[in-house]
Amino acid sequence: MDHKIELLAPGGDVDAIKAAIIAGADAVYCGLDTFNARNRASNISFEQLVGIIRLAHQYQCQIFLTLNIVILEQEFKSLTKLLNKLVNTTLDGVIVQDIGMFYILKKHFPTLDIHASTQLTTHNVGQIPFLKKLGASRVNLSRELNLREITTIAKVGHDQNVLTEVFVHGSLCVAFSGLCYSTSASVGNSGNRGRCSQACREEYETTPSGNNFPLNIKDNSAFFDLPALIDAGVHSFKIEGRIKGASYVHTVVDSFRKQIDGYVETGELLEDGERLYKVFNRDFSNAFLRGDLNQSMFIDNPRDHSKNYAVEKHAIDKGQTISVVQIHDVEKSLSDEKNQMQASVFDKIKHLSIDKVPLTLNFSGDEGKPLTITAITEGFSVEKQTFVIHSNSLLVKSDKFGIDKTAIEKRFKSLNNAQFSLKEINATNFVENLSIPFKELTVLKNQLASLLNNNIAILPEVELPKLLKHPKVEGENKNSKLSILISDEADIHLINLTDADIYFKLPDAYKRGCTKYVDFFNNNPQLIPWFPSVLIGKDYDAALNILEQVKPKLIVTNNTGIANRAYELGIEWIAGPFLNTTNSYTLLAMKEAFDCSGAFISNEINHNQIKNIARPDNFKLLYSIYHPILLMVSRQCFFQQSVGCEKPRIDNGCMLSCDKSTSITNLKGDSFAIDKQKAGYPSIYNQDQFLNMEIINELSELFDGFMIDLTNIGAGDKQSPDKEELIKQFEQLLVGNTAFENSLNELVPKSTNVQYHNGL
Repeated sequence: MDHKIELLAPGGDVDAIKAAIIAGADAVYCGLDTFNARNRASNISFEQLVGIIRLAHQYQCQIFLTLNIVILEQEFKSLTKLLNKLVNTTLDGVIVQDIGMFYILKKHFPTLDIHASTQLTTHNVGQIPFLKKLGASRVNLSRELNLREITTIAKVGHDQNVLTEVFVHGSLCVAFSGLCYSTSASVGNSGNRGRCSQACREEYETTPSGNNFPLNIKDNSAFFDLPALIDAGVHSFKIEGRIKGASYVHTVVDSFRKQIDGYVETGELLEDGERLYKVFNRDFSNAFLRGDLNQSMFIDNPRDHSKNYAVEKHAIDKGQTISVVQIHDVEKSLSDEKNQMQASVFDKIKHLSIDKVPLTLNFSGDEGKPLTITAITEGFSVEKQTFVIHSNSLLVKSDKFGIDKTAIEKRFKSLNNAQFSLKEINATNFVENLSIPFKELTVLKNQLASLLNNNIAILPEVELPKLLKHPKVEGENKNSKLSILISDEADIHLINLTDADIYFKLPDAYKRGCTKYVDFFNNNPQLIPWFPSVLIGKDYDAALNILEQVKPKLIVTNNTGIANRAYELGIEWIAGPFLNTTNSYTLLAMKEAFDCSGAFISNEINHNQIKNIARPDNFKLLYSIYHPILLMVSRQCFFQQSVGCEKPRIDNGCMLSCDKSTSITNLKGDSFAIDKQKAGYPSIYNQDQFLNMEIINELSELFDGFMIDLTNIGAGDKQSPDKEELIKQFEQLLVGNTAFENSLNELVPKSTNVQYHNGL
């Protein structure tokens, strides 16, 4: 082992952060009460963050701040105010999802270290150079990857000088992070905004396979896989749990700390992991890491499993069925132990203070001598420190402009801030009616602020320049063009019926050595390749081969690895709708860094959130007005727990050959289509199609094109509307013939555009 292993812990509130620090975390990630992806956590204030950073650094522990949501256009003003404060702390890093935020940080706040969030769905080697160019120093990898895939990406990260993180413990999403829109589609509670409503943990009507929680999977734990992850080249072992309390965090972090240290010292795993079962868990699985996706990953209980485990273990130890009385005794014993653990943790952290540091300023000086300022910091949690600075100018007599306490307080009151509590300004040793140039007082204040900030200069405030809104590429008066997405080779004849752009959706998975699509696109050069969101391992290699062999004039990609390679090859590319584009700075980032020529605006945002987006020069804006509403996409099988499947685990053939469809219904009576296309990932769709005709009338001046999705994906066993008729009617709609709105509503009877109204 030739690199340090970092143990990265969650901190949902102050007590949990303190617990992580004393349990031996090398770093803690936490969120403020804004701009973070765990709104349900208690989170912390900026003032608390400053104290936490100071406390953590006393224990050689780093603090990373989660700013890991997509950002809306109107939020950049308040975001910039926050970043202006963060750059003048000793924060160790920020965790980011939004590509526009990467742009702002790299361009205007380069001293902040940027970490790519798991919400960016990083799962192939092409995404590492993409994120590095945006400014990422480290990347959190998708939780669905296996050891072989992690090893490959970690090596590329090492070559690119980008660190890699892997989640080693805690809750697992059944969906790919960043690609779950389960409640965004109905009520705007998006995981991309930190408001995940956990539809995967909901109870559903009993499925044919007898399950009531068909989407609920066990928690992740790689407790016994640490040697393999170390060998894979992973830098950081990350624990999930910002909604968990201090006792949970301390137990898990302490367990992993001992396991890591024991292995580093002896080359063996010394801990049995039993303590992990005594705090909240849904039982554990490392199946993603092993690449063995089987039915045992699911558990039909989304709540705490610790009592069940204790009872089952007691029965096994006794070798017999235990009585109700014994079960009660076991549960009480566990409850008592949990209470003792919690009391012990709070006893350990009670002396840890994040209070502001008391600050005293003493001013002294005499005529003909410099002004001297002595700053003293002393508090319960910090050692006494004294800082002395002197003015360059000498004090001179001035009856009219003498420095008095009012002048001093006016210029030094800003030192009463999130870090320091200015207790006293003492000028008793300062002779009256003396002065130096008042601007030098400001210089002295800045010099002192730098000394108090670990000798780091206080950076001036940044104000983002106003963005220009450039006209549509084809001109403001040009009608928005129709584009069509297909995925069936039988639909190629639609080219002859329209002058619309035709995108062809490539599959998520390929047979080894697949050359079918190279020939297909070479024979049909009118088609524009559409690359999917998730391309892992050999499937990414196959998709890359298509790109490199065909070298089309234009592509649409929902995968940043493909985007990066298209840029390197000089291929024009458009960012697809699943890159979650919600603001102008994301457009600028993709255009300036990767020569992107256009982007689909996210369907998660509403009219007001869209209308102020500023188009870069010579850049196309697109929007999907008709499509199935994707709720989630997963690497795991949705059929095992719904209708059942004869295969105990997913094998290589499942992705390529399975094309099942079914539905599940929640206890509110809402049904959701489960759809698995051949060579596609299992996905869940809303019962209604997305159909937004309002945007054509309201925001057509903003968009160069509107897309309709004719892939049949997500339809399940429902009859799809006639495709030729859909094309004709949408074309009429785009040229201003509103009479076709009624007939389109008849063609698509179950539709909604609630996202266009709710937004994020």
